[in-house]
Amino acid sequence: MLETSARLLRLLSLLQAHREWGGGELAGRLGVTTRTVRRDVDRLRSLGYPVHATPGIAGGYRLGAGAALPPLLLDDDEAVAVAVALQTAAGGGIAGLGETSVRALAKLEQVLPSRLRHRVSGLSGVVALSYSGPTIAPEVLTAAATACRDHQRLRFDYRATTGRTTTRTVEPDRLANAGRRWYLLAWDVDRKDWRTFRMDRIEGVPSLRERFTPREPPAEDMETYLSTALSSAPYPYQARVTLHMSKEEASQHVAATVGVLEAIDANTCELRLGANELVALGWIVGSIGAEFEIHEPPELAEHLRALGERLVRAANRDAADEA
Repeated sequence: MLETSARLLRLLSLLQAHREWGGGELAGRLGVTTRTVRRDVDRLRSLGYPVHATPGIAGGYRLGAGAALPPLLLDDDEAVAVAVALQTAAGGGIAGLGETSVRALAKLEQVLPSRLRHRVSGLSGVVALSYSGPTIAPEVLTAAATACRDHQRLRFDYRATTGRTTTRTVEPDRLANAGRRWYLLAWDVDRKDWRTFRMDRIEGVPSLRERFTPREPPAEDMETYLSTALSSAPYPYQARVTLHMSKEEASQHVAATVGVLEAIDANTCELRLGANELVALGWIVGSIGAEFEIHEPPELAEHLRALGERLVRAANRDAADEA
């Protein structure tokens, strides 16, 4: 059986790792009785940890927010993951986190065991280049993440690509990260449909509203659904192309925000993507470096044919000038 001090640390770690625990679950994890769990919870409360209890058969214990941040108990992999994340946060597109991340990393490295320090120090030579694109205020991400977790409606002002701002009330489902951009998938209450919002286009801090009953997700394969929503659905020109390379090879050239890949066989795959102009579609497909066939739209084939003729004429002129 664990000694009291060690058991309290173990109990605190369990409370941090799970939203709510039943008394019997905690007793089983700690190898003690439920009565001992109640006494240990009282000890944590006397030390200033706000442990809330829900009575009844379905009740349990959860760690609430207190006046001060309690020490976080991390396992080895979690500690390394946090350190690496802090190292890259300075250039991550979230406003105001650069200097804060450096301070937090210094505190973490000070207490890292030697067995972990060398795993983190291997990445100390990584340079985080400054990010000049749109940034997101941390409180905007926090509000969205909280709403997703607690099933609360969000209300915010949203700026569309046209520059027009509208007020939206949504039922958030999940956050998605694509490179340096964050997106919110949510049910738009007024439009009665699923929408994907770019987080950097939300103006101000969203307000948390009433709770809602979660809906069934719009698709079983959410990765493909989100990729389609970001890469082709919003655009006037949408293409479907067969690439003569495997899906694994093509994925090295096509990001999830650029197009959706689907394997046909071991050596070919289908690419679906969208753009505001045909020239952008042609550039993306042509830059992949594989043979391809265009299925739609027919205007894309005509555009590439005309472009190819211009390129051949330019090459022939260069050859004639050299001669």
